[in-house]
Amino acid sequence: MVERRKFTAEFKAKVVLELISGQKGLMQASREYGIKDSVLSRWKQEFIERASKVFEHPAKEDPEAERIAELERTIGRMAVELDISKKVFGGSLGRLRDDE
Repeated sequence: MVERRKFTAEFKAKVVLELISGQKGLMQASREYGIKDSVLSRWKQEFIERASKVFEHPAKEDPEAERIAELERTIGRMAVELDISKKVFGGSLGRLRDDE
């Protein structure tokens, strides 16, 4: 049984960019890399079909992580508000305690 070769995503992208840019023709790349032209054509087609995904904003996949981030922002905002309140009312709070 013939073992299938595995190529990295970086290698595939490099080869496809050579094809798209005209740096190499399909047959030349096929001979040079020892990869069937049909495989290279498939890589090129996949590359072109998925190219628009590069410019998409990542979807919020984990609602729990988003909720945690939201709560952390709220805590941060509340901490700032508390610090401001302490500065504004700090002196008067001390006087209220002394009056008791």
